[in-house]
Amino acid sequence: MCGIVGAVAERNITPILVEGLKRLEYRGYDSAGVALVEADGRLQRCRRNGKVAELEQALGQAPLNGRLGIAHTRWATHGAPCERNAHPHFSGGELAVVHNGIIENHEALRTRLQALGYVFTSDTDTEVIVHLLHHKLDSLGDLTAALKATIPELHGAYGLAVISARQPDRILAARSGSPLVIGLGMGENFLASDQLALRQVTDRFVYLEEGDIAEIRRDALQIWDVNGAEVQREAVQYHEGAEAADKGEYRHFMLKEIHEQPAVVQRALEGRLRDDQVLVEAFGPQAAALFAKVRNVQIVACGTSYHAGMVARYWLEELAGIPCQVEVASEFRYRKVVVQPDTLFVSISQSGETADTLAALRNAKLMQRGYLGSLAICNVATSSLVRESDLTLLTQAGPEIGVASTKAFTTQLVGLMLLTLSIGQVQGNLGRASEAELVAELRRLPMRLAESLAMDREIEKLSERFTEKHHTLFLGRGAQYPVAMEGALKLKEISYIHAEAYPAGELKHGPLALVDGDMPVVTVAPNNELLEKLKSNLQEVRARGGELIVFADREAGFENGEGTQVVNMPHIHDALAPILYTIPLQLLSYHVAVLRGTDVDQPRNLAKSVTVE
Repeated sequence: MCGIVGAVAERNITPILVEGLKRLEYRGYDSAGVALVEADGRLQRCRRNGKVAELEQALGQAPLNGRLGIAHTRWATHGAPCERNAHPHFSGGELAVVHNGIIENHEALRTRLQALGYVFTSDTDTEVIVHLLHHKLDSLGDLTAALKATIPELHGAYGLAVISARQPDRILAARSGSPLVIGLGMGENFLASDQLALRQVTDRFVYLEEGDIAEIRRDALQIWDVNGAEVQREAVQYHEGAEAADKGEYRHFMLKEIHEQPAVVQRALEGRLRDDQVLVEAFGPQAAALFAKVRNVQIVACGTSYHAGMVARYWLEELAGIPCQVEVASEFRYRKVVVQPDTLFVSISQSGETADTLAALRNAKLMQRGYLGSLAICNVATSSLVRESDLTLLTQAGPEIGVASTKAFTTQLVGLMLLTLSIGQVQGNLGRASEAELVAELRRLPMRLAESLAMDREIEKLSERFTEKHHTLFLGRGAQYPVAMEGALKLKEISYIHAEAYPAGELKHGPLALVDGDMPVVTVAPNNELLEKLKSNLQEVRARGGELIVFADREAGFENGEGTQVVNMPHIHDALAPILYTIPLQLLSYHVAVLRGTDVDQPRNLAKSVTVE
């Protein structure tokens, strides 16, 4: 969730560290800091509560210069957001550590270290790492040996970067459950929690694997695996254009990413369709053989990705005839699971580093009666989720900077539709005509999304109705219910308006008690077999004085009236309607947030990649 940047070079690295932190701001944080070994050999740091801009201002007033350093943006877990809890943390004035993750046995370690005479100056779990490491360094005399001795005593998740004034020629790194990447330069090397932080200095990266420890010097790199054996990790060249981290003509990254959806959906489909069928091989060379055996699908995900999985359940059961279960990863990983025979385990994640989703995948692989295989639907080719899954479908959304997911969600839905059609095709459950029809509709999908984006001004005007509201209800039926859930999540994430979603048929079982003239009720209404049922549900809202906003198929027969505002949507095949109807709900949330003056791209208390429990 937090951000790590490190560098060892023959030049002053302070600007590199600060720029790297700026590029990681999208991840969410509440404080920032840097530590460097200066020319006189002293270890110095600067920390500030708040934004990176405040840290940069402080460094402008009291500069730090050095050729070895680490930096961090912190999202508070243990201890309130404040300067004394900000990273880097020091021990003995000669050792600095930054840390992503959570150390679960920090209380026992703290008690032990206090008994050894160490004084704690923060409330964080991270400070136990630096003091424990200092204790080991005193006895072993070598930083690498000290880190290797420290790691077995840390229980939990961590991505670590360590520097010492005693050995000012290296950065030490360790990874367990929290991603780290090494950037390779010419006579200089770098470390970060995300390669985007280093795109200004290199395009060549080495990704640390679970359990790895690395020693990074200016002109050398050594890596040891979880068993302590020295290993070589492949260097990967990163080709994504730098423009991905630039807002361009847009006011916010979120708006830019909403408008990128026709293009990224087109990219997600490229090379995965032939004339009238899905290319099953897009999931991997062994996909067809595995899909032929699938009798059940288990989907595990978090947040927005969970909503994508809920939509897929309707598709898999209706179109492919395959039973499907969908669960929140943080719940799934901690309960006893009965695995149905011949089950495909599907994990969905934008980053591929979501802690709960990764843990669920690892638990599934360890089960005595395991799954047929695992499939990751993910946006990051180099992520842990991709590397640890049997099959992969990359969503091709490109970097998503806004914390509230938009284009990642729609491309996940595209990937899940491709999965549905592939399983149905292999098992013969799809009629050839119906598959051809859906493939043709998928080819037209980018154009339909562009049509929905053309309604931006209309939705911006509509958003004015929400600026003084405190609650909103979202309704949908069938596969549109998860879309309503996603709409409610977007509104609460970035505008801080309380929002809930319900299946429209559940209104009379409780939520109707909340409906009055002060609670807008937002409804998605494609023209399908549930339309008349939905219209009856909406009459229940109007009878109680509720204000209705209906996103309806232009052929559905909805009309504006007293207390009812209709937004006419392009007509689309019912199976693909969840993808299309997501767009206006994203735009609505965005414009409401702008009017309310919230931080759209970095909403309070949230982080982009949730790499801790």
